[in-house]
Amino acid sequence: MSYDVLGEAALDRLNILCPPPTNVQQAVSSHQRSPADAFQPPPMTPPRKRDLYMLLRDHAQGDEVLGRLWADVNAVPPWVCWEQIERGQEVFYRYGGPALTGLAFQSLLGGMVDWALQESLKLSLVLCTRDLPSIQPGGAGHASSIRVRLLHAAVRQRILRLAEQNPKYYDVQKWGVPINDLDCVATIGTFSATLVWLSFPRQGIWLRRREVEDYMALFRYIAYLTGTPHEFFATPEKAKKIMEVLLRDEINPSATSRILANNILSSLEGQPPTFASRSFLEASCRWLNGNELCDQLGIGRPSLYYRILMAGQVFFFMSICYTYRSIPILDRRKIAAFRRIMWSVIVEDKHGLGQETIFEFKYVPNLSKTTKAEKGRGTLVRRGGVEKRNLQAFVLGCIGITGVVWVAIRFLIRLLREVSILRGG
Repeated sequence: MSYDVLGEAALDRLNILCPPPTNVQQAVSSHQRSPADAFQPPPMTPPRKRDLYMLLRDHAQGDEVLGRLWADVNAVPPWVCWEQIERGQEVFYRYGGPALTGLAFQSLLGGMVDWALQESLKLSLVLCTRDLPSIQPGGAGHASSIRVRLLHAAVRQRILRLAEQNPKYYDVQKWGVPINDLDCVATIGTFSATLVWLSFPRQGIWLRRREVEDYMALFRYIAYLTGTPHEFFATPEKAKKIMEVLLRDEINPSATSRILANNILSSLEGQPPTFASRSFLEASCRWLNGNELCDQLGIGRPSLYYRILMAGQVFFFMSICYTYRSIPILDRRKIAAFRRIMWSVIVEDKHGLGQETIFEFKYVPNLSKTTKAEKGRGTLVRRGGVEKRNLQAFVLGCIGITGVVWVAIRFLIRLLREVSILRGG
Protein backbone atom coordinates (compact mmCIF):
# COMPACT_ATOMS: atom_id res chain seq x y z
CA MET A 1 0.00 0.00 0.00
CA SER A 2 1.42 3.43 -0.94
CA TYR A 3 2.33 6.10 1.58
CA ASP A 4 4.24 9.38 1.89
CA VAL A 5 7.76 8.18 1.03
CA LEU A 6 9.26 11.68 0.83
CA GLY A 7 7.95 12.63 4.27
CA GLU A 8 9.39 9.48 5.82
CA ALA A 9 12.76 9.92 4.10
CA ALA A 10 12.88 13.49 5.45
CA LEU A 11 12.08 12.23 8.95
CA ASP A 12 14.99 9.78 8.75
CA ARG A 13 17.32 12.67 8.00
CA LEU A 14 15.88 14.79 10.79
CA ASN A 15 16.30 11.92 13.24
CA ILE A 16 20.01 11.85 12.39
CA LEU A 17 20.30 15.61 12.72
CA CYS A 18 18.50 15.68 16.04
CA PRO A 19 17.70 12.28 17.58
CA PRO A 20 14.23 11.92 19.10
CA PRO A 21 13.79 11.66 22.88
CA THR A 22 14.94 8.43 24.52
CA ASN A 23 11.47 6.90 24.74
CA VAL A 24 11.00 7.37 20.98
CA GLN A 25 14.56 6.93 19.75
CA GLN A 26 14.58 3.16 20.24
CA ALA A 27 11.59 2.86 17.94
CA VAL A 28 13.04 4.67 14.93
CA SER A 29 12.43 2.32 12.07
CA SER A 30 15.22 1.15 9.83
CA HIS A 31 12.90 0.00 7.05
CA GLN A 32 13.67 1.71 3.71
CA ARG A 33 16.22 3.97 5.41
CA SER A 34 19.00 5.46 3.33
CA PRO A 35 22.54 4.43 4.29
CA ALA A 36 23.73 6.51 7.22
CA ASP A 37 27.12 7.11 5.65
CA ALA A 38 25.38 8.99 2.81
CA PHE A 39 24.46 11.73 5.25
CA GLN A 40 26.86 12.67 8.07
CA PRO A 41 25.84 16.00 9.64
CA PRO A 42 27.71 17.50 12.58
CA PRO A 43 26.42 16.18 15.93
CA MET A 44 23.81 18.25 17.72
CA THR A 45 22.52 18.30 21.27
CA PRO A 46 18.82 17.46 21.22
CA PRO A 47 16.66 20.37 22.42
CA ARG A 48 14.12 19.91 25.16
CA LYS A 49 11.32 19.99 22.60
CA ARG A 50 12.09 18.81 19.11
CA ASP A 51 10.32 20.91 16.46
CA LEU A 52 10.58 18.95 13.23
CA TYR A 53 9.30 21.87 11.17
CA MET A 54 12.04 24.20 12.43
CA LEU A 55 14.67 21.53 11.84
CA LEU A 56 13.40 21.02 8.31
CA ARG A 57 13.41 24.74 7.61
CA ASP A 58 16.88 25.33 9.04
CA HIS A 59 18.57 22.39 7.27
CA ALA A 60 16.73 22.33 3.95
CA GLN A 61 19.62 24.00 2.14
CA GLY A 62 22.18 21.45 3.29
CA ASP A 63 20.52 18.19 2.30
CA GLU A 64 18.91 16.99 -0.93
CA VAL A 65 15.99 15.12 0.66
CA LEU A 66 15.13 17.89 3.12
CA GLY A 67 15.52 20.46 0.37
CA ARG A 68 13.16 18.54 -1.89
CA LEU A 69 10.45 18.34 0.78
CA TRP A 70 10.90 22.01 1.73
CA ALA A 71 10.65 23.13 -1.90
CA ASP A 72 7.64 20.89 -2.44
CA VAL A 73 5.56 22.24 0.45
CA ASN A 74 6.47 25.85 -0.25
CA ALA A 75 5.70 25.71 -3.97
CA VAL A 76 2.15 26.94 -4.58
CA PRO A 77 0.39 24.60 -7.06
CA PRO A 78 -1.12 26.30 -10.12
CA TRP A 79 -4.63 25.21 -9.12
CA VAL A 80 -4.50 27.18 -5.86
CA CYS A 81 -6.56 30.39 -5.83
CA TRP A 82 -6.00 32.27 -2.57
CA GLU A 83 -9.35 34.06 -2.78
CA GLN A 84 -11.09 30.69 -3.06
CA ILE A 85 -9.03 29.27 -0.19
CA GLU A 86 -10.06 32.22 1.99
CA ARG A 87 -13.72 31.67 1.13
CA GLY A 88 -13.28 27.99 2.02
CA GLN A 89 -11.96 29.03 5.45
CA GLU A 90 -15.06 31.17 5.95
CA VAL A 91 -17.35 28.24 5.10
CA PHE A 92 -16.02 26.34 8.11
CA TYR A 93 -16.85 29.18 10.50
CA ARG A 94 -20.14 30.10 8.81
CA TYR A 95 -21.42 26.65 9.80
CA GLY A 96 -19.18 26.27 12.85
CA GLY A 97 -21.71 24.65 15.18
CA PRO A 98 -22.87 21.91 12.78
CA ALA A 99 -19.28 21.44 11.58
CA LEU A 100 -17.88 20.80 15.04
CA THR A 101 -20.79 18.52 15.91
CA GLY A 102 -20.25 16.53 12.72
CA LEU A 103 -16.50 16.25 13.19
CA ALA A 104 -16.85 15.15 16.80
CA PHE A 105 -19.08 12.23 15.92
CA GLN A 106 -17.57 11.31 12.57
CA SER A 107 -14.55 10.29 14.63
CA LEU A 108 -16.70 7.39 15.80
CA LEU A 109 -16.65 5.80 12.35
CA GLY A 110 -14.34 3.08 13.61
CA GLY A 111 -12.58 0.95 11.09
CA MET A 112 -12.26 3.61 8.39
CA VAL A 113 -9.58 5.93 9.72
CA ASP A 114 -7.27 6.26 12.69
CA TRP A 115 -8.73 8.57 15.32
CA ALA A 116 -5.22 9.86 16.09
CA LEU A 117 -4.96 11.12 12.50
CA GLN A 118 -8.20 13.00 12.91
CA GLU A 119 -7.18 14.56 16.22
CA SER A 120 -3.89 15.87 14.82
CA LEU A 121 -5.72 17.28 11.79
CA LYS A 122 -8.36 18.92 14.00
CA LEU A 123 -5.67 20.91 15.80
CA SER A 124 -4.06 21.81 12.48
CA LEU A 125 -7.45 22.85 11.07
CA VAL A 126 -7.82 25.59 13.69
CA LEU A 127 -4.50 27.06 12.58
CA CYS A 128 -5.21 26.53 8.87
CA THR A 129 -8.48 28.46 9.05
CA ARG A 130 -7.48 31.28 11.41
CA ASP A 131 -6.89 33.63 8.47
CA LEU A 132 -5.50 33.49 4.93
CA PRO A 133 -1.84 34.31 5.83
CA SER A 134 -1.91 31.41 8.29
CA ILE A 135 -2.22 28.79 5.56
CA GLN A 136 0.09 30.50 3.10
CA PRO A 137 3.80 29.53 3.08
CA GLY A 138 5.40 30.71 6.30
CA GLY A 139 2.11 30.88 8.20
CA ALA A 140 1.24 28.98 11.38
CA GLY A 141 -1.33 26.79 9.63
CA HIS A 142 1.07 25.99 6.82
CA ALA A 143 3.74 24.99 9.36
CA SER A 144 1.29 22.89 11.37
CA SER A 145 0.29 20.93 8.26
CA ILE A 146 3.95 20.05 7.65
CA ARG A 147 4.36 19.08 11.30
CA VAL A 148 1.35 16.77 10.97
CA ARG A 149 2.92 15.23 7.86
CA LEU A 150 6.14 14.46 9.74
CA LEU A 151 4.20 13.24 12.79
CA HIS A 152 2.39 10.74 10.58
CA ALA A 153 5.75 9.46 9.38
CA ALA A 154 6.96 9.13 12.97
CA VAL A 155 3.85 7.18 14.02
CA ARG A 156 4.17 4.94 10.97
CA GLN A 157 7.78 4.13 11.82
CA ARG A 158 6.88 3.45 15.43
CA ILE A 159 4.07 1.04 14.58
CA LEU A 160 6.16 -0.84 12.02
CA ARG A 161 8.99 -1.20 14.52
CA LEU A 162 6.61 -2.63 17.10
CA ALA A 163 5.16 -4.97 14.47
CA GLU A 164 8.67 -6.28 13.79
CA GLN A 165 9.08 -7.06 17.48
CA ASN A 166 5.61 -8.59 17.84
CA PRO A 167 3.59 -9.34 14.67
CA LYS A 168 0.42 -9.59 16.76
CA TYR A 169 0.66 -5.90 17.61
CA TYR A 170 -0.12 -4.89 14.02
CA ASP A 171 -0.71 -7.23 11.07
CA VAL A 172 1.06 -5.55 8.16
CA GLN A 173 0.05 -8.29 5.73
CA LYS A 174 -3.62 -7.83 6.58
CA TRP A 175 -3.84 -4.07 7.10
CA GLY A 176 -0.97 -2.80 4.97
CA VAL A 177 1.45 -0.03 5.89
CA PRO A 178 -0.04 2.05 8.75
CA ILE A 179 -1.08 5.62 8.01
CA ASN A 180 -0.98 4.94 4.29
CA ASP A 181 -2.42 7.04 1.47
CA LEU A 182 -5.86 5.46 1.87
CA ASP A 183 -5.94 6.36 5.58
CA CYS A 184 -4.95 9.95 4.82
CA VAL A 185 -7.46 10.33 1.98
CA ALA A 186 -10.19 8.98 4.29
CA THR A 187 -9.19 11.46 7.01
CA ILE A 188 -9.23 14.44 4.64
CA GLY A 189 -12.57 13.18 3.32
CA THR A 190 -13.98 13.03 6.85
CA PHE A 191 -13.22 16.72 7.31
CA SER A 192 -14.55 17.73 3.91
CA ALA A 193 -16.76 15.46 1.79
CA THR A 194 -18.40 13.53 4.63
CA LEU A 195 -19.14 16.79 6.42
CA VAL A 196 -20.69 18.39 3.33
CA TRP A 197 -22.80 15.47 2.10
CA LEU A 198 -23.64 13.61 5.31
CA SER A 199 -23.24 15.56 8.54
CA PHE A 200 -24.53 18.92 7.32
CA PRO A 201 -27.70 17.54 5.64
CA ARG A 202 -28.47 15.41 8.70
CA GLN A 203 -28.43 18.65 10.68
CA GLY A 204 -30.66 20.46 8.19
CA ILE A 205 -27.81 22.36 6.49
CA TRP A 206 -27.29 22.39 2.71
CA LEU A 207 -24.38 24.35 1.29
CA ARG A 208 -24.53 26.36 -1.89
CA ARG A 209 -22.55 25.10 -4.90
CA ARG A 210 -19.89 27.78 -4.61
CA GLU A 211 -19.43 27.07 -0.90
CA VAL A 212 -18.86 23.38 -1.65
CA GLU A 213 -16.26 24.21 -4.32
CA ASP A 214 -14.46 26.63 -2.01
CA TYR A 215 -14.44 24.21 0.92
CA MET A 216 -13.08 21.39 -1.24
CA ALA A 217 -10.37 23.70 -2.58
CA LEU A 218 -9.25 24.43 0.98
CA PHE A 219 -8.95 20.76 1.85
CA ARG A 220 -7.31 19.87 -1.43
CA TYR A 221 -4.52 22.27 -0.47
CA ILE A 222 -4.33 20.84 3.08
CA ALA A 223 -4.10 17.36 1.53
CA TYR A 224 -1.25 18.59 -0.67
CA LEU A 225 0.66 19.95 2.33
CA THR A 226 0.21 16.79 4.41
CA GLY A 227 1.44 14.50 1.66
CA THR A 228 -2.01 13.09 0.89
CA PRO A 229 -3.04 12.36 -2.74
CA HIS A 230 -4.98 15.54 -3.48
CA GLU A 231 -6.42 14.67 -6.89
CA PHE A 232 -9.40 13.01 -5.18
CA PHE A 233 -10.51 16.47 -4.01
CA ALA A 234 -9.98 18.35 -7.27
CA THR A 235 -13.75 18.74 -7.79
CA PRO A 236 -16.79 18.24 -5.58
CA GLU A 237 -17.86 15.31 -7.78
CA LYS A 238 -14.56 13.48 -7.26
CA ALA A 239 -14.62 14.16 -3.52
CA LYS A 240 -18.15 12.82 -3.21
CA LYS A 241 -17.29 9.72 -5.22
CA ILE A 242 -14.28 8.80 -3.06
CA MET A 243 -16.41 9.37 0.05
CA GLU A 244 -19.04 6.95 -1.22
CA VAL A 245 -16.42 4.33 -2.10
CA LEU A 246 -14.82 4.56 1.34
CA LEU A 247 -18.16 4.37 3.12
CA ARG A 248 -19.09 1.30 1.10
CA ASP A 249 -15.81 -0.60 1.39
CA GLU A 250 -13.93 0.58 4.47
CA ILE A 251 -16.47 0.85 7.30
CA ASN A 252 -15.88 -2.27 9.36
CA PRO A 253 -15.87 -1.61 13.12
CA SER A 254 -13.60 -3.82 15.19
CA ALA A 255 -13.40 -4.49 18.92
CA THR A 256 -10.88 -1.67 19.21
CA SER A 257 -13.23 0.61 17.29
CA ARG A 258 -15.94 -0.04 19.85
CA ILE A 259 -13.60 0.78 22.72
CA LEU A 260 -12.38 3.95 21.03
CA ALA A 261 -15.91 5.10 20.19
CA ASN A 262 -17.08 4.76 23.77
CA ASN A 263 -13.88 6.31 25.10
CA ILE A 264 -14.50 9.35 22.90
CA LEU A 265 -17.98 9.72 24.38
CA SER A 266 -16.55 9.32 27.86
CA SER A 267 -13.99 12.05 27.19
CA LEU A 268 -16.71 14.46 26.00
CA GLU A 269 -19.21 13.71 28.76
CA GLY A 270 -19.94 16.73 30.94
CA GLN A 271 -17.03 18.73 29.57
CA PRO A 272 -17.00 22.40 28.52
CA PRO A 273 -18.17 24.19 26.50
CA THR A 274 -21.27 22.00 25.95
CA PHE A 275 -21.54 20.21 29.33
CA ALA A 276 -23.49 17.45 27.58
CA SER A 277 -24.67 14.28 29.31
CA ARG A 278 -23.75 10.81 28.11
CA SER A 279 -27.29 10.17 26.86
CA PHE A 280 -27.31 13.34 24.76
CA LEU A 281 -23.93 12.44 23.26
CA GLU A 282 -25.31 9.02 22.35
CA ALA A 283 -28.36 10.64 20.77
CA SER A 284 -26.08 12.94 18.74
CA CYS A 285 -24.02 9.98 17.58
CA ARG A 286 -27.07 8.02 16.47
CA TRP A 287 -28.60 11.04 14.73
CA LEU A 288 -25.47 11.58 12.64
CA ASN A 289 -24.24 8.03 12.08
CA GLY A 290 -27.41 5.95 12.09
CA ASN A 291 -28.52 3.11 14.36
CA GLU A 292 -26.86 0.30 12.42
CA LEU A 293 -23.32 1.62 12.83
CA CYS A 294 -23.91 2.77 16.40
CA ASP A 295 -25.20 -0.69 17.34
CA GLN A 296 -22.01 -2.19 15.92
CA LEU A 297 -19.99 0.27 18.01
CA GLY A 298 -21.90 -0.54 21.17
CA ILE A 299 -23.30 2.97 21.58
CA GLY A 300 -26.20 3.12 24.05
CA ARG A 301 -29.78 3.78 22.97
CA PRO A 302 -30.98 6.99 24.66
CA SER A 303 -34.61 7.75 25.48
CA LEU A 304 -36.99 9.76 23.31
CA TYR A 305 -36.29 12.84 25.42
CA TYR A 306 -32.67 13.05 24.23
CA ARG A 307 -33.70 12.51 20.61
CA ILE A 308 -36.03 15.47 21.06
CA LEU A 309 -33.09 17.50 22.36
CA MET A 310 -31.11 16.59 19.24
CA ALA A 311 -34.04 17.70 17.07
CA GLY A 312 -34.00 20.98 18.99
CA GLN A 313 -30.33 21.38 18.18
CA VAL A 314 -31.10 20.90 14.49
CA PHE A 315 -33.79 23.62 14.72
CA PHE A 316 -31.27 25.90 16.43
CA PHE A 317 -28.50 25.36 13.87
CA MET A 318 -30.85 25.81 10.93
CA SER A 319 -32.30 29.07 12.23
CA ILE A 320 -28.91 30.54 13.10
CA CYS A 321 -27.00 29.42 10.00
CA TYR A 322 -29.63 30.34 7.41
CA THR A 323 -30.48 33.66 9.03
CA TYR A 324 -26.91 34.85 9.32
CA ARG A 325 -25.98 33.50 5.88
CA SER A 326 -28.72 35.56 4.24
CA ILE A 327 -27.54 38.88 5.78
CA PRO A 328 -23.95 39.72 4.70
CA ILE A 329 -23.10 42.01 7.62
CA LEU A 330 -24.30 39.44 10.17
CA ASP A 331 -22.46 36.71 8.26
CA ARG A 332 -19.15 38.57 8.52
CA ARG A 333 -19.64 39.28 12.22
CA LYS A 334 -20.50 35.66 12.97
CA ILE A 335 -17.45 34.34 11.10
CA ALA A 336 -15.14 36.74 12.96
CA ALA A 337 -16.72 35.92 16.32
CA PHE A 338 -16.57 32.16 15.81
CA ARG A 339 -12.91 32.40 14.80
CA ARG A 340 -12.12 34.13 18.09
CA ILE A 341 -14.16 31.64 20.09
CA MET A 342 -12.53 28.62 18.45
CA TRP A 343 -9.04 29.96 19.06
CA SER A 344 -9.86 30.81 22.65
CA VAL A 345 -11.49 27.46 23.49
CA ILE A 346 -9.05 25.14 21.70
CA VAL A 347 -5.76 26.99 22.20
CA GLU A 348 -5.97 29.56 24.98
CA ASP A 349 -8.60 28.20 27.39
CA LYS A 350 -7.52 26.29 30.52
CA HIS A 351 -9.37 23.25 29.16
CA GLY A 352 -7.60 23.58 25.79
CA LEU A 353 -3.98 23.26 24.68
CA GLY A 354 -2.76 26.33 26.55
CA GLN A 355 -0.47 27.20 23.63
CA GLU A 356 0.19 26.37 19.98
CA THR A 357 1.37 22.80 19.59
CA ILE A 358 4.40 21.53 17.67
CA PHE A 359 2.78 18.09 17.24
CA GLU A 360 5.34 16.06 19.11
CA PHE A 361 4.72 12.59 20.52
CA LYS A 362 2.55 12.84 23.64
CA TYR A 363 1.69 9.18 24.13
CA VAL A 364 4.33 6.93 22.59
CA PRO A 365 2.94 3.58 21.38
CA ASN A 366 4.65 0.52 22.84
CA LEU A 367 3.95 -3.18 23.29
CA SER A 368 2.89 -2.77 26.92
CA LYS A 369 0.14 -0.25 26.10
CA THR A 370 -3.25 -1.31 24.79
CA THR A 371 -6.54 0.49 24.27
CA LYS A 372 -8.89 -0.04 27.22
CA ALA A 373 -12.35 1.21 28.06
CA GLU A 374 -12.30 4.39 30.12
CA LYS A 375 -14.88 5.88 32.44
CA GLY A 376 -16.37 9.30 31.84
CA ARG A 377 -15.53 12.40 33.84
CA GLY A 378 -19.12 13.62 34.03
CA THR A 379 -18.57 15.86 37.05
CA LEU A 380 -18.99 19.08 35.10
CA VAL A 381 -22.52 18.47 33.78
CA ARG A 382 -24.73 21.45 34.57
CA ARG A 383 -28.30 22.39 33.82
CA GLY A 384 -27.41 25.51 31.89
CA GLY A 385 -25.54 23.65 29.18
CA VAL A 386 -26.37 22.83 25.59
CA GLU A 387 -29.28 20.55 26.52
CA LYS A 388 -31.32 23.38 28.03
CA ARG A 389 -30.74 25.48 24.92
CA ASN A 390 -31.81 22.61 22.66
CA LEU A 391 -35.00 22.01 24.64
CA GLN A 392 -35.90 25.68 24.29
CA ALA A 393 -35.11 25.54 20.56
CA PHE A 394 -37.30 22.47 20.13
CA VAL A 395 -40.26 24.16 21.86
CA LEU A 396 -39.83 27.33 19.80
CA GLY A 397 -39.43 25.27 16.64
CA CYS A 398 -42.65 23.37 17.33
CA ILE A 399 -44.47 26.64 18.00
CA GLY A 400 -43.10 28.08 14.74
CA ILE A 401 -44.08 25.01 12.71
CA THR A 402 -47.54 24.99 14.30
CA GLY A 403 -47.96 28.67 13.43
CA VAL A 404 -46.95 28.10 9.81
CA VAL A 405 -49.31 25.13 9.48
CA TRP A 406 -52.17 27.13 11.06
CA VAL A 407 -51.63 30.04 8.65
CA ALA A 408 -51.45 27.63 5.69
CA ILE A 409 -54.69 25.92 6.72
CA ARG A 410 -56.48 29.24 7.16
CA PHE A 411 -55.27 30.34 3.74
CA LEU A 412 -56.46 27.11 2.09
CA ILE A 413 -59.88 27.36 3.78
CA ARG A 414 -60.27 30.95 2.60
CA LEU A 415 -59.15 29.99 -0.90
CA LEU A 416 -61.65 27.13 -1.06
CA ARG A 417 -64.44 29.46 0.05
CA GLU A 418 -63.55 31.96 -2.65
CA VAL A 419 -63.54 29.21 -5.28
CA SER A 420 -66.89 27.93 -4.01
CA ILE A 421 -68.41 31.41 -4.18
CA LEU A 422 -67.15 31.94 -7.74
CA ARG A 423 -68.57 28.60 -8.87
CA GLY A 424 -71.90 29.33 -7.19
CA GLY A 425 -72.05 32.69 -8.90
